[in-house]
Amino acid sequence: MQPLNHSKLVSAITNVFLHSLLLGLLYACGGNSEQAGNQMETPEIPVLEVKSMSASTHRDIPATLEGKVNIEIRPQVDGYLEKIYIDEGAFVTKGQPLFQINEAPYREQLHTAEASLLAAKASVTKAKLEVDRLTPLVQNKVVSEIQLQSAQAAYEAAKANEAQAQAMVSSARINLGYTHITAPVSGYIGRIPYKTGSLVGRSEPQSLTVLSDVNEMYAYFSMSEAEFLQFKERFPGNTIQEKIKHLPPVQLVLSDNSLFPQPGKIETLEGQFNKTMGSISFRASFPNPGGLLRSGNTGKVRLPNLYNTAMVIPQEATFELQDQVLVFTVTDSNKVVSRPVQIADQSGNYYLVGNGIKAGEQIVFAGHNRLRDGALIKPQRVSLDSLLQANPL
Repeated sequence: MQPLNHSKLVSAITNVFLHSLLLGLLYACGGNSEQAGNQMETPEIPVLEVKSMSASTHRDIPATLEGKVNIEIRPQVDGYLEKIYIDEGAFVTKGQPLFQINEAPYREQLHTAEASLLAAKASVTKAKLEVDRLTPLVQNKVVSEIQLQSAQAAYEAAKANEAQAQAMVSSARINLGYTHITAPVSGYIGRIPYKTGSLVGRSEPQSLTVLSDVNEMYAYFSMSEAEFLQFKERFPGNTIQEKIKHLPPVQLVLSDNSLFPQPGKIETLEGQFNKTMGSISFRASFPNPGGLLRSGNTGKVRLPNLYNTAMVIPQEATFELQDQVLVFTVTDSNKVVSRPVQIADQSGNYYLVGNGIKAGEQIVFAGHNRLRDGALIKPQRVSLDSLLQANPL
């Protein structure tokens, strides 16, 4: 046998070393893969305990606003608009002059009526003198009683004419007063479509202006029939009026999504449903001391829903499947089981659960996509209180 040369010996030793190193690496990788597999079989999943607590939510309903007093100012006599004392948007006080209609025709009517009244009074005096003259003559049987009765009838007719003339004077005086239009209440003037010199009258379809008293505002909003039935069940009271008295204050959300600073109160609702819309209207009142709100504004009435006890869970702790909202509950053996829950309401990032889970149960907080029914987990406790402190209801 020929001796092995030096180069071949080095090559053989190198091959043995590399082979041993490769086996070591394969063994080490196999061990780590087995450990990773064990970790995936029991993943660490955050879970939290369901708690029952008091909670409040709200619902925003579109509303239209009107002043408590919203009066159309209309002329009650016909004539040319002689003066306009105010401007659009101005604040006026009760009794302040607004418009002046040409009064000359109505002043002449008053003078004519007063003259007719004077003539009627003279006729009464004349008829009375005739009665007084005939009375002793009849008593002395100088003239017949028929003449006295005729004089008395004429006297009564003269008094009736006087009363009629007096009524004409009063009517003419009233019409003259109608030419001077004043503010019936304090408030803000709306648009004025007429200008000085315009012919106005009772038959005109358009009013002179609209006067709004906005110290108190009415917000009108509607509920569907289903919402109204839920509303009736939510608050105590045997009648609707009793339920309205127990309603908490409401807020007004303005068009820029800011909150009006004054709280309001629901006062009343319509007596029947709108057949076309299938809804019923409510009215809430809001004090408006600064005059920020005006008739014609829009906004949303924010209705609070108060719950004495509710199961509050974060939305992240749920998942949806076939139009159902589900959670993974954790059993005593740390296995997860999916369960549908009924959502009663929502507030921010939280659900208020009506049915499906109970206080004290453990549910998976995150990582639902990694789980299946019956999967074993290593629970990592998450405090619901800490979540509520970071992100309140």
